[in-house]
Amino acid sequence: MWAIGTGRSAGASQAQEMHAFIRETLSRQATDLANTPILYGGSVKPATASELFAQADIDGALIGGAALDASQFLDIIRSAAFQALS
Repeated sequence: MWAIGTGRSAGASQAQEMHAFIRETLSRQATDLANTPILYGGSVKPATASELFAQADIDGALIGGAALDASQFLDIIRSAAFQALS
């Protein structure tokens, strides 16, 4: 229901749950895969970016339509930078 292209986002906890599952699955394949960066690919907007980037297993995001608006894109970048510094 919140697949790429719908304009709807998963909740941060829902996205985290899936990212944790993916990381666990990778870890079972080979221990060196446990640190593979996993990017969120749903709709990321300035209003949702901070909460998504605060999740333990979300290492970044694929930014879609919000990247076409410089102001929105900068707000998302600021959210990512703030989380990286926290």
